Order: sequence, then C-alpha cells, then structure tokens
Amino acid sequence: MDKSVHGTTKIMIDVKTAVNAAYEYIKSIQDMMGSSLGDLRLEEVELSEDKSFWLITLGFDIPKKPPKSRLEDLIPTSLASTPVLYEREYKLFKVNSETGEVEAMKIKQV
Repeated sequence: MDKSVHGTTKIMIDVKTAVNAAYEYIKSIQDMMGSSLGDLRLEEVELSEDKSFWLITLGFDIPKKPPKSRLEDLIPTSLASTPVLYEREYKLFKVNSETGEVEAMKIKQV
C-alpha cells in the first residue's frame, strides 16, 4: 500500500511485517523481563488514523506462584507441590508503518 504526502510516495509495510517486528522485539527482551513468555499470541492489530504506525497487541502467560501457606513451611520442598498459576499480560507495540521498526512498547491494561 502506498501513500502520498506532498507529491512523494511512501511505502507502507503490511500487517504481517508489523506483527513480526513486534514478535521479534518481545522475544529479544524476554530475558530482561525475567520470565519465559508462554502462549504468546497476537491479540489485536490497528492502523493509526494517519497510517503512520501499526498498533500491535501481543498477549502472553507468565508464571505466578500463589502466596506460600504456613503448612508449606513445615513440609520439605520435595514433598510440597505448589501448582503453578499463570497470569495473562498484554504488551502494546507501536510499529512505524514505513520502516517496520518498533518505536514503543507499553503494558496494555485490560
């Protein structure tokens, strides 16, 4: 898709390229986030009104341990089986529609 501004033609990346940019970005910073990203999925895609950027929302599960009970303090860790719970988180990526570069990432509240 092309768009013209003052007589110059600019090329706009497609949605697949924008989603791949967001996916690669989050995978590259996964270690900094301190946990693995389970069930990473595309949740939402939107093109800005002026078509200058894509808004890509990715959702993923992160492990969340429940608070430890006093009984667990008495049981050896090898016998205690605390189930691992997961919490869904969402990140919103702003991807430049011309360059395909991620310009911003923020937590998306649902």
